Amino acid sequence: MLKGKKAVVTGSTSGIGLAMARQFAKNGADIVINGFGDADEIERTRSQIESEFGVRARYVGADLSQSAATRQFIEDAVEALGGIDILVNNAGIQHTALIEEFPVDRWDAIIALNLSAVFHGTAAALPHMKKQGWGRIINIASAHGLVASPMKSAYVAAKHGVVGLTKVTALETAGQGITCNAICPGWVRTALVERQIEALAQKNGTDIETAARELLSEKQPSLDFVTPDQLAAGAVFLCSDAAAQMTGTQLTMDGGWTAR
Repeated sequence: MLKGKKAVVTGSTSGIGLAMARQFAKNGADIVINGFGDADEIERTRSQIESEFGVRARYVGADLSQSAATRQFIEDAVEALGGIDILVNNAGIQHTALIEEFPVDRWDAIIALNLSAVFHGTAAALPHMKKQGWGRIINIASAHGLVASPMKSAYVAAKHGVVGLTKVTALETAGQGITCNAICPGWVRTALVERQIEALAQKNGTDIETAARELLSEKQPSLDFVTPDQLAAGAVFLCSDAAAQMTGTQLTMDGGWTAR
């Protein structure tokens, strides 16, 4: 489906981002992965994508919490692949605390990576997409981009901002062969969520699986975690011809969370 396309996925050395990178590669796209982690493990991941799917896979490292570095990252990714057709803004971090106790440095870091990096990456990618008359931007927002939860002021604010930015991007690119959509997952059992499960287990004196079920029962009516592969399949769909008139939307994959 995506043979000959060039895809860039931020925060893709593990979790949701890696699942998306692999799914794009499986569908024929060349790929740039990005993120932090052990250098040898990242190289094994990159090499495995190339050998398994027969595409070009490159790793471009950058600190996306810095505006100039984010814009330069896009240019470096374009140079590595010879262009950019698909941008997935996925990188993100989390911290929980009451508003009056929320550390200022954590607020700044979350807004910088979860929201500002989406803006800077999009701004750098759009000239390339407009020049070629085709592009797909997919922003990984969250159910928390549509509804709120206590203790997550920075994350909720950032993800609501991502949803709004998605709409503006869609309006500004309408009719130019470019679409921009947000995917809003519910609970996905990533390393970030695993830490929340562990904290809940410690707080309540329960085991990990009991805490996981409690986390799901509070928000997600399906009582099942969304999987990274399901999200990746949704991202590939948004890049297909069938989704050419889907733009400015929020694709919820949340087990019924936001239906309440």
